[in-house]
Amino acid sequence: METCSITLSSYLNQKSILSSHNGILGSTFTYASSFSLPSAATSRRRTTFLTRASVAVEQQQVTKKVALLRIGTRGSPLALAQAYETRSKLIASHPELAEEDAIEIVIIKTTGDKILSQPLADIGGKGLFTKEIDEALLNNDIDIAVHSMKDVPTYLPDKTILPCNLPREDVRDAFISLTASSLADLPAGAVIGTASLRRKSQILHRYPSIKVLDNFRGNVQTRLRKLNEGVVQATLLALAGLKRLNMTENVTSILSIEDMLPAVAQGAIGIACRTDDEKMANYIASLNHEETRLAVSCERAFLLTLDGSCRTPIAGLARKDENGNCIFKGLVASPDGTRVLETSRVGAYNLEDMLLMGKDAGKELLSRAGPGFFDS
Repeated sequence: METCSITLSSYLNQKSILSSHNGILGSTFTYASSFSLPSAATSRRRTTFLTRASVAVEQQQVTKKVALLRIGTRGSPLALAQAYETRSKLIASHPELAEEDAIEIVIIKTTGDKILSQPLADIGGKGLFTKEIDEALLNNDIDIAVHSMKDVPTYLPDKTILPCNLPREDVRDAFISLTASSLADLPAGAVIGTASLRRKSQILHRYPSIKVLDNFRGNVQTRLRKLNEGVVQATLLALAGLKRLNMTENVTSILSIEDMLPAVAQGAIGIACRTDDEKMANYIASLNHEETRLAVSCERAFLLTLDGSCRTPIAGLARKDENGNCIFKGLVASPDGTRVLETSRVGAYNLEDMLLMGKDAGKELLSRAGPGFFDS
């Protein structure tokens, strides 16, 4: 019986290994409630069959195509939507990438994804959603990294570049509620959920009677579920993300730029690669949308000058007007919303002028804010 048990175990293991390969097993094996030792001839036939099947499996594994390009991304539905958007654009621009398995999407869990019980400001600030992806890029585990640009710190890791921004989506924030049509319609004491100090400070500045639950974290689906469960009466989400997820039916109303200035680089996707990988740099540079790249560069220059972190309510937006000029608007606020400082600039829509605009706007607000501004 002991020998029989070992033979059966080996048999079942082999069955399990091969069952996914159509046509290898066919109807050769059947199972009954009892098991008897096979004859010598049957054993020889079975051994020959299993050996051939094993070789077939090994050959299939050896000949599996290696991806020409590996995309690193977070695993949230929105991050994956952005990765697949990048994949589609690469395939459209480069026919060799259209072949089956030419592009592989590699999911990487980041610190920001792992720790959901604490506010972002309490767990490290910069790089919460990019650090592990950057490490995978530098370790050659992936070839390019796809990021939401508003998650990317104002510095890039050594030996990496970010030469590409895809066309920017709608930069505005969406108001979502089951009981009110807008922020103004929320009654005093209503609770609104957000993980963003930028949103919190601007809400409290205009509507001080509203309460803000500021550790309202999770992906879009999680936040909507919490809203439906009555944890909060309303929330704000980036309209860009809802559009990329085809979930705009959840939007109650859209906030104007004047009512809610967006986060720096909101709605923009960035693609990074290693500095020494000319092939990948050429691939992703072909997807770059220059108008978006310049706007994001202006906004990030503003953020860098302010040395903004997750503890700093900062908003900024650069956009092209009807005359082709750049209009920049920036904002800093105290976390409790009691003070909000704003500034704006107009200039030529080119990299040099827009970088200067962002830096100059940042210096102005730093000077106006004075020491201790962000301590309230």
